[in-house]
Amino acid sequence: MSRSMPVPSSAVSRRMARTRGKDNPRERELRSALHRQGLRFRIHYAIPGTKRSIDIAFTKWRLAVFCDGCFWHGCPIHATTPKTNQEWWKDKIATNKARDLDTDSRLTSAGWQVLRIWEHVTVDDAIALIRSQLQQISAREPARAQRANER
Repeated sequence: MSRSMPVPSSAVSRRMARTRGKDNPRERELRSALHRQGLRFRIHYAIPGTKRSIDIAFTKWRLAVFCDGCFWHGCPIHATTPKTNQEWWKDKIATNKARDLDTDSRLTSAGWQVLRIWEHVTVDDAIALIRSQLQQISAREPARAQRANER
């Protein structure tokens, strides 16, 4: 991010600091629904070589699920740019998107499947996407799925 651009006002900075990056209500709602359906996973699973983590990690199947906020991650449908300090915000969102791409690349190189779910996707639809991805992985790797089911 360019350091020459003005930073947000103190009110905006306070609001940004209060925005939960982990365990936000949307993420907790999705995790609870997945758990109620019998799916087990790790949360905030560390990505080696970075300070980043996977929101919901199905480690046995190497499926990384990220719950992306429409504003913070630049949703192609719902992204908005604040009217104040537009250049700073455009740079901020672009940096977040570049970090997301780098994270996806690192995980894919390490043999993970990556699934990014926008906050506007319903919980039921998100669960269907996750189940579909897990089924696809299981179909490609039946031996791993069988070992996971035996545990």
